[in-house]
Amino acid sequence: MTERCTRGRPGCARLYLALVRRVLPATLTAVAVLSAPASAEAMTAAEPAATGFQAWKPDVAAARAYALARSGNVAFSVRAAHRRGGLRPQLRFLSASVVKAMLLVAYLRRPAVRARALTPADRNLLTPMIRWSSNMDATRVFETLGPLALPGLARRAGMRDFAGGSFWSASRITARDQSRLFLRIDRLLPRRHRAYAMGLLERVVPWQRWGVARVVPRGWTLYFKGGWTRTLNHQAALLVRGRRRVAVAVLTRGSPDHAYATATLEGVFRRLLRGLAP
Repeated sequence: MTERCTRGRPGCARLYLALVRRVLPATLTAVAVLSAPASAEAMTAAEPAATGFQAWKPDVAAARAYALARSGNVAFSVRAAHRRGGLRPQLRFLSASVVKAMLLVAYLRRPAVRARALTPADRNLLTPMIRWSSNMDATRVFETLGPLALPGLARRAGMRDFAGGSFWSASRITARDQSRLFLRIDRLLPRRHRAYAMGLLERVVPWQRWGVARVVPRGWTLYFKGGWTRTLNHQAALLVRGRRRVAVAVLTRGSPDHAYATATLEGVFRRLLRGLAP
């Protein structure tokens, strides 16, 4: 079609028709390819299906059903990257010894401590306070810090419900706050003392390793602190595997006895953490 086609020239209409018939199908095909949605295979390659930890979700519904069937009051909160859930997460409880994890962080953050090596006196306070939950050493740490230290740490950690008391065990805590604290507890610690403090939370003595310590998924490292009295039994924990992190807190009040309370803790933790094992 090298010959110019002008209006009124014989055969011009036939030439135009032939051109349209030749070009139009290819043009429509190109437009269709550009505008069509990606195939299932292409979408799968671009956005792979979530697997492993990405696909894991805590079984909050099962944990709630179990907790509500137990005697007494049970509250819990589970927290990971972009995941959270709970039952009565803002219900306040007396802290008992679970607050000793906060005492540990607050002590190591003191300006007089954070930039220097720990002394034997420091370690003789902190190690028994965490590993076998010494009340005497917790009292000494609390008196050293003063009553404003724990509320100050709570604000720093973004804990919204914490209320300090005249004594460390009279602090009031919520499951929501404890899960928030434990999810970033290592990052709140001074770098110099981080390994020491996390080692204490990892090596709680065997006779206090009930609840969450009995259901740790394979391949995960557990850091936790518990607290208990005749009527209370709490645990707050951080589980770590590589860069993956899950924080869980379960608080109980009014169980018939200690054995019943520890069974409640174990049952709630088991339901929240199942599916984490590789």
